[in-house]
Amino acid sequence: MNLVKKIAMLMCVALPVFAHAGESVVQWHDFNDYRDVRSSNQAKGSYHKHIIKSFEAHMAKLAEQLPNEYKLNVEFTDLDLAGDVRYGGMDEIRIVKPIYFPRIKLNYSLTNKDGSVVNKGNDVELKDMGFMDKIKMGRDESFYYEKRLLTEWFGEQILVNLD
Repeated sequence: MNLVKKIAMLMCVALPVFAHAGESVVQWHDFNDYRDVRSSNQAKGSYHKHIIKSFEAHMAKLAEQLPNEYKLNVEFTDLDLAGDVRYGGMDEIRIVKPIYFPRIKLNYSLTNKDGSVVNKGNDVELKDMGFMDKIKMGRDESFYYEKRLLTEWFGEQILVNLD
C-alpha cells in the first residue's frame, strides 16, 4: 500500500511537467456597451460577474488544448446572449427562441512560447442563427449556446491553424 501511495504522489508531482497546456487571457469592455447581457432575475453587477467567471473559465478550458507556453488573448468587444429578456408577471425572464440567436464579437491573438504572434483576428463576429436546431449535448449550464459558439470557433480558427 505504501508503494501505491508513493507512485500516486510521484504522478501528481510529475504529470504537470509533461502536460501540454496553454493559457488564456480575457479582456472585457464596459458591460453597458454590450448589446444584450441583461439579467432576468439577478442583480446586474452579480450577473456580469457570473458572465465573466463563466466565459473566462471556458476560455481557460479551451486553452488547455494549446501547446505548452502558448497564450490566447481574447477581447470581447460585444455580447448578445441567446434569448431576450421579457417581463413575465412580477419578474423578468429570458425567453430563448430561434430569432434571438447568440452573437459574439471579439479580437484575438495567439502567441507561441517565443512571444511571436501565430494567429490573429480583429472584429471577428461569431453567430449561430441555427443554435436551437442542433442537439444540445451535456448538462444544462449557464451560457451553453455561447460556450458552444466559442468552442466551435476555437476548433475551426485556433486549433486548425497551429504551427
